[in-house]
Amino acid sequence: MKLPWESVITVGAELIDSLFTSDEEKAEAKLKLATLQQQGKLKEMQTAMSAIISESLSQDKWTSRARPSFMYVIYILVLSAIPMGVLTALSPEVASNITLGFNDWLAAIPESMWALFGTGYLGYSASRTYDKHSRNKHK
Repeated sequence: MKLPWESVITVGAELIDSLFTSDEEKAEAKLKLATLQQQGKLKEMQTAMSAIISESLSQDKWTSRARPSFMYVIYILVLSAIPMGVLTALSPEVASNITLGFNDWLAAIPESMWALFGTGYLGYSASRTYDKHSRNKHK
C-alpha cells in the first residue's frame, strides 16, 4: 500500500501526462518533478500535505462536511447581492457603509492566513478528488 505522500508523486506524473502533449515536454516536466523530489522541496510539500491527506481519508462526518459548508457560506455571500441591490436603491449610504465595513473586516485578516487557507483548501480538495478517483478506478 502506498503512503499518502507517495500519491502526490503519482498524481504529479499523471497530471504531467495529461497536461503536456509532446514527449519532450512530458520528459522535461517529469525531470523537474524528480529534481524537486531529490532537492527535498517535494518532501516539504508532501509533509505539509500529509495532514490534509490524512484528514481526507478520515471517516469523521464533520471532516466530510467542511467543503460543502464552505460552499454554503459562499452561496450566502453571493445571494446577499440581491438584498444589497435593493438596499442601495433605498439607502445608498447604509449599503455603502455595510460594504465598507465588510471589506475592512476581510482586509483585517493577515495575508499569511489567506495563503494558509488557500493552500489548505486546495490541498484538501485535490486529495479528496484523487481519493474519489482512485476509489472509482478500483471498482
